[in-house]
Amino acid sequence: MTIADMLGQSGVLTLLGMGIVFSFLIIMIISITLMGKIVHALGLDKDVAPAKAGSGAPAAGNNAAGSAAGNAAVTAAISAAVNEYRKK
Repeated sequence: MTIADMLGQSGVLTLLGMGIVFSFLIIMIISITLMGKIVHALGLDKDVAPAKAGSGAPAAGNNAAGSAAGNAAVTAAISAAVNEYRKK
């Protein structure tokens, strides 16, 4: 096998490989676009309504004062964690 034959074969393999990758990318783009349209048509792309504040804290209750106290406790815990991280 001569060098010219080897260069010709490597060129064919290169073009074949690039063609396969290009084809795969085109198929992937088409399928993602179709899935996006299907999800949009079914209405599954809507945002979920946020949960009520304080619903996850059983001790705080559902009143406004309990919720504010729960938020203050969470804020204090986050601040303490950030300060501890910055010390290290």
